[in-house]
Amino acid sequence: MKVLIINGSPRKNGNTGIALAQMEAVFAEEGIEVTSVQVGHEVVRGCVACNGCAKLGRCVYDDCVNQLAPLFEEAGGLVVASPVYYGSANATLVAVLDRLFYSTHFDKTMKVGAAVACARRGGLTATFDELNKYFTISGMPVASGQYWNGIHGAAPGQANEDAEGLQQMRTLARNMAFLMKSIALGKEAFGLPKREEGIFTNFVR
Repeated sequence: MKVLIINGSPRKNGNTGIALAQMEAVFAEEGIEVTSVQVGHEVVRGCVACNGCAKLGRCVYDDCVNQLAPLFEEAGGLVVASPVYYGSANATLVAVLDRLFYSTHFDKTMKVGAAVACARRGGLTATFDELNKYFTISGMPVASGQYWNGIHGAAPGQANEDAEGLQQMRTLARNMAFLMKSIALGKEAFGLPKREEGIFTNFVR
């Protein structure tokens, strides 16, 4: 059982990383293999809607997005974490996720998703909502914790002082591990939910 963690912070060992370390420790206790990738420092362009991925089976821009794709496919869960910039997720992370989700055509149904946001003060819930949309458009159950999944810290290391935020991360990881294990058992007993052929309705005729 595997989890892929995508850290959208450009800072190695920053406050977002502190939050994720709490989750990684719980996953280890639960016997879940973790692959953690930091993308916030990468140079990543956004999707240009060329649809080249429909022919190639991968994004036409060969960068970390195509490296993440097989890791995402193998994983039973995905954690996406970001610092808050102007009440939103890191723009590099958004570019990565737009292209990762759009260019990969494997079935994401019942992979468990979890979003984490880190802020000095505000913008946590807006960023949390933004990141969860990638999961809900893909048939991925969203793991929850004991509050909206966020942690506070401005200066390096300050997240270590947010005892409630650290606890939220541990609770989130335990709940996510439980969901992943439960879904794995459910797949064995019942398989995946029946899928209908997609219906696409345009609002402009």
